[in-house]
Amino acid sequence: MKLKEITNYLETIAPLSLQESYDNAGLITGSPNMEVTAALLTLDTTEAVVDEAIEKGANLIISHHPIIFKGLKKITGKNFVERTIIKAIKNDIAIYASHTNFDNAQHGLNSILCKKLGLTNCKPLEEMSGILKKLVTFSPTKNADEIREALFNAGAGHIGNYSNCSYNTEGIGTFKASKNSNPYIGKIGEKHFEDETRIETVFPSFLQGEILKALYKTHPYEEPAYDIYNIENKYQLAGAGKIGELENEENEIDFLHKIKLIFNVSSIKYTKLKGKKIKRVAICGGSGSFLLRNAISKGADIFISGDFKYHDFFEADNQIVIADIGHYETEVYTKELFYRILKEKFNNFACFFSETSTNPIKYL
Repeated sequence: MKLKEITNYLETIAPLSLQESYDNAGLITGSPNMEVTAALLTLDTTEAVVDEAIEKGANLIISHHPIIFKGLKKITGKNFVERTIIKAIKNDIAIYASHTNFDNAQHGLNSILCKKLGLTNCKPLEEMSGILKKLVTFSPTKNADEIREALFNAGAGHIGNYSNCSYNTEGIGTFKASKNSNPYIGKIGEKHFEDETRIETVFPSFLQGEILKALYKTHPYEEPAYDIYNIENKYQLAGAGKIGELENEENEIDFLHKIKLIFNVSSIKYTKLKGKKIKRVAICGGSGSFLLRNAISKGADIFISGDFKYHDFFEADNQIVIADIGHYETEVYTKELFYRILKEKFNNFACFFSETSTNPIKYL
């Protein structure tokens, strides 16, 4: 199997356009056309993880964190990043990272964290901007239904919990076919008037290729007319963190013990308890302190994440309970989700869970 078959599929789940500006998700080492035999799934790529891949006969490492965040001007092996890259290249091992794009994806990391906690009605804590576009196209009225369905099937028309969303107006289109054309309707050299439907619908930018492919395949005209606009609306299906609800309210301290058990953590740093029941839960894998204001404004009773600084805890201000369970502890489940995604598509492809603990933090 070629590497690009795997990476292309992963990017249908977590498109690279969903990554944050500072990130470096995607293919780190290796050729898209190389043949891959097996994949090692890990949170981080380290020298020890590359050694494990060699031992297990895996020539692909799929990790959550990119081994390279910043540009490398020299590769001399002076630090663990350079040594890891050198070892991977020498042993023909490809490294692929799915990081903040996987965090922000609709069915990415934060979704599995919500499932672990049994949360329902889950939505992003902070929806993404700059992702949505609007397509406007013009169809013979008799073909409008078929074209709309094709666009919807390609992924257009989703607004929040609603699908098949479009706006349609009736009008008259005009055109004159040149001698080099092959018109579907009308005659060459004569101005033609046609009853048409203007179809407007939204789509995420990463689906533009599929949307246009569906339009051209379905539209009867030799040259379909369309416009694409960038729009500022929030993309409600993707974004940072998640907020959802427990089926039943739970006592604060009991819920903290439940978190310890579910995420297998030895300790939790948390703020003063409010003496209220927990119902609405906000969560963000990795470092989520930047979402604290969002969690409060959306009425969360508790916010679970990692890497809160000392002064961040003051920001709770008795409005919410902060539960810091660690960066590694909230993201280690990426391996489980990678495995599930790959096995659903490539059932016979060999995937291994890395047995190397890459957590740099130890607890006494």
